[in-house]
Amino acid sequence: MKQFINTKENMVTEAIDGTIAASGGKLARLDGYPHIRVVVRADWDKSKVALVSGGGSGHEPAHAGFVGAGMLTAAVCGDVFASPSVDAVLAGILAVTGPAGCLLIVKNYTGDRLNFGLAAERARAFGHKVSMVIVDDDVALPDLPQARGLAGTLFVHKIAGAMAENGDDLEACTIAAERVIKASRSIGMSLDTCTVPGSVKEDRIPRGMAELGLGIHGEAGVEQVASSGAKDAIAKVIEKLASTMPSTPHVALINNLGGSSVLEMSILTHELLASSIGERIKLVVGPAAMMTALDMHGFSVSVMELAEGDAALLGQNVSCPGWRGSKPVQPTKVLPLPDGLSPIRAPASAHAPTKAFLTGCCRVLIASEDDLNALDAKSGDGDTGSTLAGAARALIDAMDTLPLADHTQLYRAIGLELSQTMGGSSGVLLAIFFAAAGDASSSGLPMREALQIGLDRMRQIGGANPGDRTMVDALMPALDALPLGLGHSAAAARAGANFTSTLTVAKAGRSAYINPDQLIGHVDPGAEAVARLFEHLAS
Repeated sequence: MKQFINTKENMVTEAIDGTIAASGGKLARLDGYPHIRVVVRADWDKSKVALVSGGGSGHEPAHAGFVGAGMLTAAVCGDVFASPSVDAVLAGILAVTGPAGCLLIVKNYTGDRLNFGLAAERARAFGHKVSMVIVDDDVALPDLPQARGLAGTLFVHKIAGAMAENGDDLEACTIAAERVIKASRSIGMSLDTCTVPGSVKEDRIPRGMAELGLGIHGEAGVEQVASSGAKDAIAKVIEKLASTMPSTPHVALINNLGGSSVLEMSILTHELLASSIGERIKLVVGPAAMMTALDMHGFSVSVMELAEGDAALLGQNVSCPGWRGSKPVQPTKVLPLPDGLSPIRAPASAHAPTKAFLTGCCRVLIASEDDLNALDAKSGDGDTGSTLAGAARALIDAMDTLPLADHTQLYRAIGLELSQTMGGSSGVLLAIFFAAAGDASSSGLPMREALQIGLDRMRQIGGANPGDRTMVDALMPALDALPLGLGHSAAAARAGANFTSTLTVAKAGRSAYINPDQLIGHVDPGAEAVARLFEHLAS
């Protein structure tokens, strides 16, 4: 089983019970499992306008995660991606509606419209005041007469919910909800489909492609487009949104469709705020998973034109966990480094042969990125190639600021550069290596001896020795063979690197934490990088 569920039949009720149990007493549910699944505010006294929403499950935290003071009064939960029944919706309405009336907030899907609509009619027959709004914020198909309801629904929940909490009547809440719907627009993009429990996963999106304009139920998008990173993804989304947005202040909601990492969502937020519509975005909600499609590896962007008073309503406190609050967009604040950390750099000096030498070494590491990542995936977390390639790119960018004509200062400058641009233990160790080599060179030692001093210092601090399955296994024999020529050094480095594939126990480095069975037959990625560098120098 690829999901942490028990049975398909019980997963919605168990999820609801988990949500309620973790609410600190703020939520309750109606009796009626399994056919009636309604989450309500435990403190509700029917003195104000009630807000009821809901729909199929699988969009968590929507909808139960938005039940609380200042947002929804009740959420009616159907099966995964299936509308709740008329009786379930009616039960929710009757449970929370008092003299002030009830506003139903419904996403524009046929099942939801029919079931919520009929429940509203029956509630009115009981003498209740009930109004209903339909959210149709999807702009993927602008000519479609029945646009889908997406994460822009949350703007309606928040603004109408704040007004109801403040004591506004049903008519005012309904008018505001209809205004917010007209001012909202959304579009989504995903790299993969979602996994519906009990169903075979549909793998319709090829590797290297993304689907633009897809819904929240796994339904196909408007088109498949090439996937070229976060900036390109936001550009494609913005192309659909921008033509429908007036040049006025907006709020943007950056929604995780369920399977995107927090890191990805933060990058997408950066790109959105730096995009062509960035200046129009004055408030941001998220990035967070707020209206998901199970585990879909995608995101959606919802924008709403701000009217007078909307910012205050969006910022009003709520007691539900699903709403992450709205924050004003502000320029990045950059503070100076503390005293002692601002680097003291040697004056730059030009030396064409040294520049060519270093640039060539850097290009070897950049070209080896994927291969080294693949090796590291066998014995670590698969990032050695990216770490080394990133440092190489940074070194190339800094080349004209280095003291290339003064090799003593150059060692130290490279160490300083790596300490700032290369992450992980490798960056620290190589910074130590070059700093110690610089100190040795300043005392008059020639290059080979200076580099050996650097290696000794790196081994002393890092704790790695020959046979421990690290870069030392290739670097140490390569430096020892250097007096015989680069060809001999390259051969020694290659032999040392290959030797690491025979070692079943690593005593240092990341491989020391790995099951030995995973190491057999795989060259250490750090040793492989050293071998490739010396082979390049000997060629």
